[in-house]
Amino acid sequence: MNKRIQNALTTTVLVSLFSAASAMAQQTPAIEQITEGFSAPAAAGTHTAFYSDAQLHKFVDAQQQINTLREEYKDRIDSAESEADATGLHDEVNARMAEIIESQNLDIDTYNAMAIAYNSEPRVRNRIDALMP
Repeated sequence: MNKRIQNALTTTVLVSLFSAASAMAQQTPAIEQITEGFSAPAAAGTHTAFYSDAQLHKFVDAQQQINTLREEYKDRIDSAESEADATGLHDEVNARMAEIIESQNLDIDTYNAMAIAYNSEPRVRNRIDALMP
């Protein structure tokens, strides 16, 4: 599988877990809802991640753009006439999400690691929440 597509699919899964649109709007309840489905015990608070303020700003900027993108596509995907149409829209969203992340000078793996850290490390979550408008 093409590495870019694989990374985009990984991003989609993590963005779904992260569900930042809800997290930003209703921080604590959404985070509890997100972490219910989080099943990576090896990653859940067992290591300490350090990200610079610049990296966190890039992450927040990317996440805000991704939230906007998800809102733009949500109704289109929900009302797709066929599974193939919905899959095509998902593929389009995945590609655009990868572009957004890369436009922030983040690689997909770093972005995904930061999303996991947000869900599993209170210190990282607090730093990111402090940067959210």
